[in-house]
Amino acid sequence: MKKTATALALGALLLAPALAQLDAAKSSVVAVSKQMGVPVDGKFKSFSAQVAFDPAKLATSKITFTVDTGSATLGSKETDAELPKAVWFNVPKFPQATFESSAIKALGGGKFEVAGKLTIKGNSVNVVAPVTLTQAGPVTTATGSFPIKRLAFKIGENEWADTSMVADDVQVKFKLALTGVGKL
Repeated sequence: MKKTATALALGALLLAPALAQLDAAKSSVVAVSKQMGVPVDGKFKSFSAQVAFDPAKLATSKITFTVDTGSATLGSKETDAELPKAVWFNVPKFPQATFESSAIKALGGGKFEVAGKLTIKGNSVNVVAPVTLTQAGPVTTATGSFPIKRLAFKIGENEWADTSMVADDVQVKFKLALTGVGKL
């Protein structure tokens, strides 16, 4: 029985894609919202990813992405000091936001659809992100964006729940530089 379990575990490892490496210095995660009708770009300075992706093995490919919510910046000391507070990201209680893929679908031409669960402040929502992959030498760049509703995650509570000041719609944009991804 033990040999069968070991054989199955080894077989699963052989079928799973190898882990790709994220080059965070060449990657970015931006959240675009509107404050009083004016677009505002929020950036996250610290994030990581575990990417086991092989275009020939999508069924066993898996992406887990983690953002340190305390690294959020809107570019101003006053605003940045507010973001970690309970009404916004509540960093002491929820130091990270996560995305975990549940399915990856090839659309052709280096385009994919990645479905999964996004969790921010303990609130989880299913999202689907269209992703475009391009390769230049050993680097695969994954770019994409997807919409979220900030109030679904309780980002901006109490008086900040008024969407006439800060819109509910947020566009999450990402660019991930990866090495170790199989040829497209």
